[in-house]
Amino acid sequence: MHILTLRSWLVPAAAGLLLAGCQGQNSTSEKSTTTIRNKDVVADTASVPAPNDGITPALIAQHIKVLASDEYQGRRPFTVGEEKATAYLASEFKKLGLKPGPNGSYFQAVPLVEIAGKPDSIATVTGNGKSLQLKYRDDFMFLTEQEKPVIDIRNSPLVFAGYGVTAPEYGWDDYAGLDVKGKTVVVLINDPGNTGNDTTMFKGKAMTYYGRWGYKYEEAIRHGATGLLIIHDTKPASYPWTVVQSSNGGAKLHPQTADRGASKLAVEGWITLDAAKRLFAAAGQHYDAAYAAANQRGFKGKAFGLNLSTTIHNKITRKTSKNVVAVLPGTTRPKEYIIYTAHWDHLGIGKAVAGDSIYNGALDNASGCAGLLAIANAFAQAQEKPARSIVFLAVTGEEQGLLGSDYYAQHPLFPLAATVADLNMDVLPSFGPMRDLTIVGYGQSELDDYARAAAQEQKRYVQPDQHPETGSFYRSDHFSLAKVGVPALDAHGSTDSRLHGKAFAEAQRMDYTDKHYHQPADEYDPAWDLRGAADDARLLFRIGQKLASETTFPKWKDGSEFKAIRAKSGR
Repeated sequence: MHILTLRSWLVPAAAGLLLAGCQGQNSTSEKSTTTIRNKDVVADTASVPAPNDGITPALIAQHIKVLASDEYQGRRPFTVGEEKATAYLASEFKKLGLKPGPNGSYFQAVPLVEIAGKPDSIATVTGNGKSLQLKYRDDFMFLTEQEKPVIDIRNSPLVFAGYGVTAPEYGWDDYAGLDVKGKTVVVLINDPGNTGNDTTMFKGKAMTYYGRWGYKYEEAIRHGATGLLIIHDTKPASYPWTVVQSSNGGAKLHPQTADRGASKLAVEGWITLDAAKRLFAAAGQHYDAAYAAANQRGFKGKAFGLNLSTTIHNKITRKTSKNVVAVLPGTTRPKEYIIYTAHWDHLGIGKAVAGDSIYNGALDNASGCAGLLAIANAFAQAQEKPARSIVFLAVTGEEQGLLGSDYYAQHPLFPLAATVADLNMDVLPSFGPMRDLTIVGYGQSELDDYARAAAQEQKRYVQPDQHPETGSFYRSDHFSLAKVGVPALDAHGSTDSRLHGKAFAEAQRMDYTDKHYHQPADEYDPAWDLRGAADDARLLFRIGQKLASETTFPKWKDGSEFKAIRAKSGR
């Protein structure tokens, strides 16, 4: 999952609760007599015997074990881990008889810049006769996208701008009447509707794109700010401060730009909730009162009367990373394409935790790549070949902000107007078969209907994302394709373990959040029950088969922000 993302596929908290030796079995679970009251569920919730389609828990385990091994060093772009991971994926696709991309290569070059930023250990806030010292890592995480050896911020005025959102369709403008040119803006995490205090604001509990940190940076740039600092709060963020530390420390990757980042903010970053409260107190304000005001319509931002001074020392490297692409040409409509995506990258080698410094990324996202290879195997061995072409795209830089998929969307190897859909995998379940199929971004497109039909084949029920406050639809590679109009699906077993129920699944979600996500502890575990992973991969395979057999294109639904983009392509 990409930087500062939390999803709901999880590491088991107690391996003893899982069935032993399950990797070699087909995706069949014990019969359940539970009946779930949901219009999408069939009466019998037991799973069905898996067809002999080549998608097995054992195959998925085999690929995860390789990609998540210490030898691959956490698969960070620009490292030996990238070379090993991309070579492995290309080799496996070639073994299956898949063709390279239209350039004759299994690789698409993705030009990136790596900025290894090291802030000074102390950032100073002064004003109102007071001086406040903030500690790197403990209180703040700062970085920059400007390609300069040193970023030196001296006495930049601090301004509170609520959520940092300008959303005319919601009648909301946190920057109204606020001068932030040349200043550093401080904002709350997420969006105004996400607090749950007023479900009529924005989309209520469900995060919108306005809640994403990337949007907040972009909006601050549009208003001429020098920097933007996001106040981290664990609940609305959906991840702890340790994730901010692991995701923003050291070297960061960014797209190469012609102006070498000059148009970007000088400082992007995060401060802890505790540091924010001290900041408000130094300004003679109370954080809770400011937070309450920021959640009211007509909120007016204001200056703190404080200034920030900080320095970031940078080591800059411009290199080219790789997306891996392989194609199974269609038999009768080869110039129409269905794309399967998964990101191959993770965080590489970082700060040691319990003596381990390799962030292996076994579930995030060696498992998604394993699913990609398993689906490719299923298509390759199927007697009936697809009428439309099937594209397998393993992308780089997802953990750094969807960089590889965004580059593909801006530089597509196959025409976007001829691309039927994107089916994405970002972490597969590791604790057995699931009753539910959770669709992230449910209601966006007709792909929901394809997912429902495939779920019914497995006697599973469909539900919307049960944690919409995390904004997951905007936080993995399918979003890059959606932004350019391609209907995109992200669907997975998430909340209802067929063997152990909902409470067990929720316990796994919490365990993953606290102990494994973006940590060295995300390692391959032979005790995992990967039948649920095989079920999810098979479900996406079945959707791809259905799409490949049709002559129509799935549509975005009314109300989707992506419908107008697709319409411009004539679809």
